[in-house]
Amino acid sequence: MSLNSAPQQLEPFKEIQGQKKRVAYFYDADVGNYAYGAGHPMKPHRIRMTHSLVMNYGLYKKMEIYRAKPATRQEMCQFHSDEYIDFIYRNCPESLETSSKELLKFNMFDENPLFDGLFEFCSISGGGSMEGAARLNRGKCDIAINYAGGLHHAKKSEASGFCYVNDIVLGILEFLRYHQRVLYIDIDVHHGDGVEEAFYTTDRVMTCSFHKYGEYFPGTGELRDIGIGKGKYHSVNIPLRDGIDDITYQSVFEPVISHIMEWYQPGAVVLQCGGDSLSGDRLGCFNLSMYGHANCVKFVRSFNLPTLVVGGGGYTMRNVARAWCYECGILNQEIVGPEIPYNDYYEYFGPDYMLEVRQSNMLNANTKQYLNKVLSSVLENLERTKFAPSVQIQNVPRDVPEDEVDEDLYKDERNGGQPGWDATVQHDGELSDSDDEGDGGRRNIHASRTEDTDMSETFSRPRPTFRISDPVTKPTQTPLSKESLDAIIDKKHSASASPPKDGANGDTDNGDVTMTDA
Repeated sequence: MSLNSAPQQLEPFKEIQGQKKRVAYFYDADVGNYAYGAGHPMKPHRIRMTHSLVMNYGLYKKMEIYRAKPATRQEMCQFHSDEYIDFIYRNCPESLETSSKELLKFNMFDENPLFDGLFEFCSISGGGSMEGAARLNRGKCDIAINYAGGLHHAKKSEASGFCYVNDIVLGILEFLRYHQRVLYIDIDVHHGDGVEEAFYTTDRVMTCSFHKYGEYFPGTGELRDIGIGKGKYHSVNIPLRDGIDDITYQSVFEPVISHIMEWYQPGAVVLQCGGDSLSGDRLGCFNLSMYGHANCVKFVRSFNLPTLVVGGGGYTMRNVARAWCYECGILNQEIVGPEIPYNDYYEYFGPDYMLEVRQSNMLNANTKQYLNKVLSSVLENLERTKFAPSVQIQNVPRDVPEDEVDEDLYKDERNGGQPGWDATVQHDGELSDSDDEGDGGRRNIHASRTEDTDMSETFSRPRPTFRISDPVTKPTQTPLSKESLDAIIDKKHSASASPPKDGANGDTDNGDVTMTDA
């Protein structure tokens, strides 16, 4: 492949092979209300745009839609430091003059502003990923989607790269209660440094990041960054150059993931679907079409493992919404498009109003020789890992018994409550295209939100009884080891018979809810 070769784009998918999946989709209408500030490239509103497309394409018929209980301070502190989370909780923009030293300490300035509702925004992101992992653990679904998540840069005690609370690490910790090994895959254009650092010295989590490297934020993710100690060879980095197209990306992504699945044999997968790797992104430098990006989702789905799908970067909102909606269809074994249906944000998708993100004529700087070198090095390192590493077998910590949880109590009462939403799930051969008309049809979620949900009952997400107490970042802190992970789970198991008291910070939330909110 030469630098002057024309971009190679994948064709639209005709069908999605494989078995049907039970999909749980997490969405909170409040997420679109938060703003980083005027001119900031990160726009939480893109999640609301995505949801509007998902609903108006009728994908709500194919999956269960939930509003997860927001993560509590106690749950966030399973990974993050108490001091950091307390700072986020108690501060607002009006307190800038009195906390300038802390702002500097926690890296909350410039690109990581302290904005109104920051804690609530982080709670929505973290709660969705934790509840998604919890439902997957209990076998309630095969795939969980949380597009408000994917904030992979956040560190233990500081914000980074528009990310404040690392919902991915929180979700992986939930997975580790049930699964011996967890695989994290990152297709954001930026390196997933926060997640890698958290698990840099353990073999129970393998991180695999495909990203732009070299004079590009965050400046990490070199090919030689492979983990240390027991985690050696369990951090996989694929540094890429500008302009990579669909076919080139596929030629690297699929063999790497196939080898990881063969050698590592994970019990669960977290897939971060950052949309800034799409062509034309405001901050990105790759040249993937919507189909090239979605091919990664389709390929991971084919392994039939419990999979948590989260969002991430993406700064051209209309393209992020297009791609995530299309991929939501892929996960539900549905091909949506090409015309965009009328929705709340229809004017954003002009002038063609098509569900498509095309490649540009951008030059591909990834030569065949360079990619062969990267691929051979990565595969060589994978073969050095111990085949399917073993861990100490332990009893699974006790969850709230299912007969003690009335999940319907916490689900959205619109459309007749959960039975009403369940009735809209389209089973093959049961509904026609016109069955979504009338009172039970497509609706604007934020126009009919249930506001008075009682949060004081027993929730389906287990009460957090453990945390990571040691620093876990790679360069200057002690990462999480296999032994500390085992100790965490031991501690939780021993504590499950006697639920802990409410934290000193006054939190009384003791789990989470799953409420339909679509």
